[in-house]
Amino acid sequence: MTAPTPDALPALLFTEARTFTRFLDRPIDDALIEQLYELVKWGPTSMNCQPARWVFVRSGEAKARLLPAVAPGNQAAVQAAPVTVIVALDRKFHEQLATQFPVHPGAGAMMQSNPAMAESTALRNSSLQGAYLICAARALGLDAGPMSGFDTAAVDAAFFPDGQWHANFLINLGWGDRATLRPRLPRLAFNDVARIA
Repeated sequence: MTAPTPDALPALLFTEARTFTRFLDRPIDDALIEQLYELVKWGPTSMNCQPARWVFVRSGEAKARLLPAVAPGNQAAVQAAPVTVIVALDRKFHEQLATQFPVHPGAGAMMQSNPAMAESTALRNSSLQGAYLICAARALGLDAGPMSGFDTAAVDAAFFPDGQWHANFLINLGWGDRATLRPRLPRLAFNDVARIA
């Protein structure tokens, strides 16, 4: 793959990128999945907490476990995607803070003693890491289709029965079938959503 020029990056990551629900029949190998994570791991999180955990659902057996938890309208997209990533959060992410954020030795204990703070930190930062995964996938030439139409409790029961990890959202990955794209939907204008204070 030829690296994009700096001028092409905004289009690659945002203005020309699309959300796909149909994908070409082309597998994603282990090496590309690992390369994807090697990019994602460098995205910043608060206190370097890195609460996201990833399940790259690729096998037929794993897809069969996931599909019953997916909303009917999203099942075809999951079936078509070479990989569906369960972006999860680790409820015990704070146990890693001693090594991942050594500049604040008490960070882990602070999170453990404040479950509400730990929960909001895990949700916020795992969501952020999931967004990094979408951008990293696009940078590597893949297409992505994030989804929230699924039964979280059912995914947790199927993949995280011990309760430590908790599903946040799903991302289908692959090479999108551009022939199936609909016209692009509009976006809100700056003045409708933003202020400079």
